[in-house]
Amino acid sequence: MPFDAKEARRRRSSSLVYTEPPESLERISDQSALPNLNADWVNAKGAWVIHFVLIIIAKILFDIIPGVSQETSWTLTNISYMMGSYLMFHYVRGVPFDFNAGAYDNLNMWEQIDNGDQYTPAKKFLLSVPILLFLVSTHYTHYDLVYFTINCLATIAVVLPKLPVAHRIRFGLFSPPPDDDSN
Repeated sequence: MPFDAKEARRRRSSSLVYTEPPESLERISDQSALPNLNADWVNAKGAWVIHFVLIIIAKILFDIIPGVSQETSWTLTNISYMMGSYLMFHYVRGVPFDFNAGAYDNLNMWEQIDNGDQYTPAKKFLLSVPILLFLVSTHYTHYDLVYFTINCLATIAVVLPKLPVAHRIRFGLFSPPPDDDSN
């Protein structure tokens, strides 16, 4: 097989946006050897309910803080959920437990769910929750422009990485640096 310099070239550290290269045959083999317990939980019973439970708990916690209006409480709930969702599904890569021997180190959880397939029921649900929370928080903030802008920006920051066009795309400002041992 001829040496292709373009494929062998590493990502420059000054690049803000880069595409994660496809998995090697060795990684694909490692990924298929064991089940991915890190991403399989989204299809378990009760996994979808926990999102609503967390949203309700966050709303109650922000409501009991003295001096926080309903508008601010809904906006804080929205921002908290969006930050947690981004952190969990798009920022952290790999598996937090060492039972897959690094087979998923290049993938975030969103890319691990349902083996990377798009538009599965789990992914549709996880895409709809931030949108529904945005609509509810916008309604209860009485469509105030400042709250709307804050809620909209938080929602966009979580919804865009979930879209198929953003699959395996990394932003240098928001992603941990890639591993250099991928060769």
